[in-house]
Amino acid sequence: MKIASLGSGSKGNATLVQSGDTLVMVDCGFSLRETLARLARLGTDPAQIGAVLVTHEHGDHVNGVLPLARRLGIPVYLSHGTGRVLAERDRFDTRGVVLHEVRPGRTLSIGALTVTPVPVPHDAREPCQYVFDDQRRKAGVLTDLGMITSHVVDAYQACDALVLECNHDRDMLAMGHYPMSLKRRVGGQWGHLNNRQAGELVAEMDQPRLQHLVLSHLSADNNTPEHALAAMAEAGFDDRQRLRVASQGDGFPWLTVE
Repeated sequence: MKIASLGSGSKGNATLVQSGDTLVMVDCGFSLRETLARLARLGTDPAQIGAVLVTHEHGDHVNGVLPLARRLGIPVYLSHGTGRVLAERDRFDTRGVVLHEVRPGRTLSIGALTVTPVPVPHDAREPCQYVFDDQRRKAGVLTDLGMITSHVVDAYQACDALVLECNHDRDMLAMGHYPMSLKRRVGGQWGHLNNRQAGELVAEMDQPRLQHLVLSHLSADNNTPEHALAAMAEAGFDDRQRLRVASQGDGFPWLTVE
């Protein structure tokens, strides 16, 4: 199994998961042109992508989904709630795109991958994140949630690789320039994980098993890589060979999960 990212942050997100000949993308928040350019940078042929899995309807996760799917004939998987809210938007034209409904908690098979959609608390219609299993290893994508639930712990604690949200440092958010309403949204139970919350999940994980931990979706205004890495050290995970931070501009390169 391998994982990579085209970019991670409020300006666009897309994660790749591959096992054998099966390649899927989680979200696509970039324009078609930008997506193709970033795939080329990773040395990845877009024609290999067998599915796009959508986590929720926010623009930094879906803006490029339909253009990419329509251009390459890629099926799109999303929850009923996500599909409903996107259908209400005039610019979300699904003509020519094959849509499949995913049900949080119910596994589905895409080629060599068994995919588990995991329901999460976030200010979206029916958001879910994903765990991928190729019968040898497990990789998880977990961003855009406001708190760690027991269900999330159960779903992700045995991952061999994890892309994990570390959106903000609580003190930086509190002292920053955001209006109070936005601070409440970002820091609330339906917003985004702060560094300490992410560390609490990592503390619950089977850390010796975890080959790659990628800290992602960092706020450009309310976090720094140093703050996020310090939170992981406090959680007992300070192995820099297995730990990295995804960036908005470059995401992260292909990582092999052996």
